[in-house]
Amino acid sequence: MSLEKRTLGQQGLAVSALGLGCMGMSQSYGTPEERDERESIATIHRAIDLGCTFLDTAEVYGPYTNEELLGRALKGRRDQVVLATKFGFRIENGPGLDSRPEHIRQVVEESLRRLQTDHIDLLYQHRVDPAVPIEEVAGTVGELIKAGKVRFFGLSEAGVANIRRAHAVYPISALQSEYSLWERNLEAEIIPVLRELGIGLVPFSPLGRGFLTGAVKRAEEYPEGDFRRGDPRYQGENFDANVRAAAAVRELAQAIGVTPGQVAIAWLLHKGPGIVPIPGTKRVKHLEENVAAASVALDAAQMQALDAALAPENISGPRYNPTTMSMIDR
Repeated sequence: MSLEKRTLGQQGLAVSALGLGCMGMSQSYGTPEERDERESIATIHRAIDLGCTFLDTAEVYGPYTNEELLGRALKGRRDQVVLATKFGFRIENGPGLDSRPEHIRQVVEESLRRLQTDHIDLLYQHRVDPAVPIEEVAGTVGELIKAGKVRFFGLSEAGVANIRRAHAVYPISALQSEYSLWERNLEAEIIPVLRELGIGLVPFSPLGRGFLTGAVKRAEEYPEGDFRRGDPRYQGENFDANVRAAAAVRELAQAIGVTPGQVAIAWLLHKGPGIVPIPGTKRVKHLEENVAAASVALDAAQMQALDAALAPENISGPRYNPTTMSMIDR
């Protein structure tokens, strides 16, 4: 089995129809003791063997350690993958945003060193920095592309106005944002603009941070340090309401003989050819299950049933806490 290719944007960025989010190999899910570099590297290698060659990381994951992990994992295999990373956070001297041109250039040099490569295939601004005009950001990335250090430009969690302004300065190939059966905030305004401008969409958290797999627990049952412990949708009455909404995914999965996670990924893949989800995992077993979702066919009636069952009004709770939501450009 090998994944088909999809094109992101109109600048020639061809990627596997499904990518691999690598963040969880270094942070956010589970405990540090559960992270196993050998298993993570085995997962990356298995992804390449299966044709899942679109790999996603960022300097802030770890921080730094996730890029370093990929650098080790890709020795001798760098030319087999499309490698995406991100800039835009101030990591030293306290967290914050920083997309000043000089900072972007510095981050790219450091990311290249950690990734042990001479170029980044897709470079995203991780979050819009309101202190720096988006035109300066786009222009700086454009210069890095002309210099051969970056191949394609992307934004993450940007709103309509900044997408348009950036794209007018340097063409955007992809927007990475949260989008899934679980989180539909892009549908009203952003997806139509992406289609108008010919920009691809890379949904992160396509499994609703694991909720749509059905293998979920209440927030308080996750260990300290696990992102889900502070996720409003995993808490209290929100959890109960969301379990009821997600039942439609489990029921359809059972009816067609696949897993709930595969239904959730297949739903995204059926939403359009310019959409490339990047489910994250640090286990070979879960990777293989995710990749197999590319072979799951859903008909129009099944798609409509899922759309209705997990409509925004049926999902309870915000997707982030207020501090994290404040960094989303909406």
